[in-house]
Amino acid sequence: MTTTLAGGRAARRQTMRRIRPRRSPAVPLQAAVLAGAAAVLWLWWHDTPTVTDDTGRILNAGRITGLLAGYLMALVVLQMARVPALERRVGSDRVARWHAMSGRYTLCLVLAHVVLTMWGYARQSGRSLAGIVQQTIDSVNGLPDLGKAAAGTGLLLLVGLVSVGAVRRRIPYDAWYHVHLLTYAAVFLTFWHQLSTGNDFAVEPVARTFWYALYGTVTALVLWYRVLTPVRLNLRHRMRVEAVVEETPGIVSVLIGGRRLHRMGAQAGQFFRWRFLAPGMRFSSHPYSLSAAPRPDLLRITVKAIGDHSGRLRDLEPGTKVWAEGPYGALTAQRRSRGKVLLVAGGVGITPMRALFETLPAAAGDLTLLYRATTTQDLALWDELARIADERGARLMYAINGPDGARPDISAERLRDKVPDIGEHDVFLCGPPGFAQSVYEALRGAGVPARRIHHESFAM
Repeated sequence: MTTTLAGGRAARRQTMRRIRPRRSPAVPLQAAVLAGAAAVLWLWWHDTPTVTDDTGRILNAGRITGLLAGYLMALVVLQMARVPALERRVGSDRVARWHAMSGRYTLCLVLAHVVLTMWGYARQSGRSLAGIVQQTIDSVNGLPDLGKAAAGTGLLLLVGLVSVGAVRRRIPYDAWYHVHLLTYAAVFLTFWHQLSTGNDFAVEPVARTFWYALYGTVTALVLWYRVLTPVRLNLRHRMRVEAVVEETPGIVSVLIGGRRLHRMGAQAGQFFRWRFLAPGMRFSSHPYSLSAAPRPDLLRITVKAIGDHSGRLRDLEPGTKVWAEGPYGALTAQRRSRGKVLLVAGGVGITPMRALFETLPAAAGDLTLLYRATTTQDLALWDELARIADERGARLMYAINGPDGARPDISAERLRDKVPDIGEHDVFLCGPPGFAQSVYEALRGAGVPARRIHHESFAM
């Protein structure tokens, strides 16, 4: 059984009104971050006297690593705040990569700060290098707020440990996600000692005010976008499961009803983080893309059972309450810069591509969808895609394994053969990481500029 949701011409008109190609704010944001780091370096340099011995050099190295760690810590939390300007214009996956990179740098700087500072204190006390541990214990017990900072550092180490690829692959997503939330507690605990023991903030009231403003702004953004905004959204729209429909073996669509859903501002290609208030699922929140254009009274997601959470979706009962956060993602019509568009989907990556296939404005022959699956039975939503292709004069192609299991050829040469003017297309790409990387390389080899290959992963 399949279920069809059609937005048709109305959905395309709505999409056309939203097409205002804009540059990503990523470069200005990165410039602002570097400017902030430069300001921190200037503060350290301005407050650093002439250093004449090794102990002074070690302590001042500890100071600058601590200042930079404190600055980056605020950015790490900001990148978790799900600010729309970041999530919808820069892209959720790109922000997630920034967050991961910032987190690694922060942890390294924190550890360097602790080791260098305690080493410097040990030298001042006449202790040898082996006395760092005892010096650390004495400092934690004797200096203001350092006990809280030690606890926060321990939490940061725990978050860093579970985020290591080899560890993360071995623990459930929900466990990793909830441990990751301890970052908030870690930042709160480590904040206070920066002001109570940091000489830079003691002698520079302007710097102290800036630090309060930085952390205060980040805290306000987290509370607004991660707490108050989701509460308002769900109280306003009152979403519930309308039906669960099996599309193909192992893939189901969940139809979600609610009030005035069109006012959520969702677009084809975007996703929400969904929490279904059913037994065993209340404390799990997972990202799933819309698999059809949003309607005023109905949304749809289509999910492949690849884990505990996704496997339980087939058992949802109509009427189950739904808690959602979003919409997120920048894989929308606003990314396009050309009249011709190629959509490439791998596996369940078809879900945002199906919504875009229906709604992207395009002349007959200017829109193409390439769908990669293992077998024809795995081509979820195929009947809908075929109908949309017929109505719009669009091209629909699939690539499946051969009878002997051989993978289809999706090389640069093959792409140029199937889409001769591929270099003049915008390309939207969604699928598993390995598939997405290989197709990206093939597209680049086929002459598609990197700026016109639009890809977003919703795993974070």
